[in-house]
Amino acid sequence: MAILLADVGGTNARMALARHDALVPGTITRFRGDDHATFDEVVAKFLAQQGSPQIEAVCVAVAGPVWGAEARLTNRDWTFSEARLRALSGASRARLINDLIALGYATPALDGEAAGFLRASPEGALSNGQRLVVNAGTGFNVCAVRVLPEGGIACLESEEGHTRLPLSVAAPLAEALGQPGRAIDSVEELFAGRGLARLHALRSGKPQDRAETVVAAAAQGDSEAEETLRLYARLLGLFCRELALRFMPMDGMFLAGSVARSCIDRFGIFERAFLSDPLMARIPQAVPIGVIRDDMAALHGCLAAIR
Repeated sequence: MAILLADVGGTNARMALARHDALVPGTITRFRGDDHATFDEVVAKFLAQQGSPQIEAVCVAVAGPVWGAEARLTNRDWTFSEARLRALSGASRARLINDLIALGYATPALDGEAAGFLRASPEGALSNGQRLVVNAGTGFNVCAVRVLPEGGIACLESEEGHTRLPLSVAAPLAEALGQPGRAIDSVEELFAGRGLARLHALRSGKPQDRAETVVAAAAQGDSEAEETLRLYARLLGLFCRELALRFMPMDGMFLAGSVARSCIDRFGIFERAFLSDPLMARIPQAVPIGVIRDDMAALHGCLAAIR
């Protein structure tokens, strides 16, 4: 018997089988969304490729909202249903989770290069079993994780991206951009991909492009793009300090998503901002900072969730 796992985004769907509490490496397969009309079609094709194995359970991480036993992709007209997954696979159990929740479930298994710790815990720091995933990519959100004493994992849903910017971020943003900066008032408007693109357009006076273009330009030596990314790293560091106080993730705060990972090369700027406020400084000083580098992390999280 095997467990069927999937990590489904707007562009690609990653599929895998798991046995004996581990992914089966040779089964990990990527499917382009443009090549398939529905996710049901992807499931049927993958199982046929794997020789129609007996499936005991299914867990699918979806880049979109999950409502009870149903879900829908944000950037593609694909729908998901636990009932359809059971019917397609023959499994007795199926679970749909948001992709950020899947990353939350994965964090206890992340270490070494997969976790990519940029800042370790100071000697003598106390563990409290709490972690936090901070995801900045197409959107922005966080997932708080609690490792339970009996060995289970609790992941909390959130809509942090739709909260207002705290004064500790809004004030330096307005100082950097003037009046246009005051028009950016939500967390997602600043820290998601479109936020980084808008930040660069306002700073440079150039037409707004994609976040990926800004990051690539900085890598090629564009000084304007580099200054935007340095400002972004500072502002995200200030905001993550607020998150550290709110969630107290003494077992690790993990940056995820393509935009958040732009801070890796500017981590000194991020860290200085993260540690800059003396109020309750002991908490951020004790929080280790990591970055999720493992492309299979969501699949590992699906396995933990269905277990």
